[in-house]
Amino acid sequence: MNKTILITGASSGIGKATAKLFQSKGWNVIATMRNPENESELTQLENILVTKLDVLDLDSIQNAFKEGFGKFGSIDVLLNNAGYGAYGPLETFSREKIVRQFNTNVIGLLEVTKAVLPHFRQKRKGIVINISSIGGKMTFPLGSLYHGTKFAVEGISESLNFEVEQFGGQVKIVEPGMIATDFAGRSFDFNNDVDMAEYQNLVGVLMTALPAMVQNASPASVVAEIIFEAATDGKNQLRYTAGEDAKMLIANRQQYDDATFIGGIKSQFGL
Repeated sequence: MNKTILITGASSGIGKATAKLFQSKGWNVIATMRNPENESELTQLENILVTKLDVLDLDSIQNAFKEGFGKFGSIDVLLNNAGYGAYGPLETFSREKIVRQFNTNVIGLLEVTKAVLPHFRQKRKGIVINISSIGGKMTFPLGSLYHGTKFAVEGISESLNFEVEQFGGQVKIVEPGMIATDFAGRSFDFNNDVDMAEYQNLVGVLMTALPAMVQNASPASVVAEIIFEAATDGKNQLRYTAGEDAKMLIANRQQYDDATFIGGIKSQFGL
């Protein structure tokens, strides 16, 4: 019997690349997204169910799980991939935007996981793979909201692993570096207020650096391969890095003290 993965945020980038890879490896795929009516590529592939799931909508979470379970009879892996990055001076964000960032990247992840855990507990196995980021281990300027959510994903995942181990489950974390997806486009929510003069040097530095960072990014397929490894290697391994930049930065973060590492980040940005 083919194994089944449920993926959130499968309309583009890492989620879509992962859906295509798992399908090519003979898996059943529940590819969820906010607007499935706009998807044309995944719907043409065998053993893929394209269905609606908005992590901010509890009914859509339950409906997607039920529909996927109804079609394939079981779910073996959950990939919590849906998310976006809010960047900019904290003062410029409304409460609504702050709450939306945490609801999408953290609360939504928790709600989707809660929907699947009873099934995993009944089966006495199952893997939850959470997409974190190098931004869950270190920070860049003006990312207090985004990095806050990814640091949360790291802590949630590490602690939750103790729980799911009690019935034979696993939680794994994938930490990509800069990936050539639309993160710098529609998945990048940038806020600024030019009247707050004190922050404008930082804003200029980040916006200048961003194109070069994206230009040197790894393709989404790199992350998809690491996700497949995490889902199938049978290892008792919590964290997986994806991308050469991720390996280098995380190694440096582990090696150096705060002042040295943060000083290096400042130098990179010319601060």
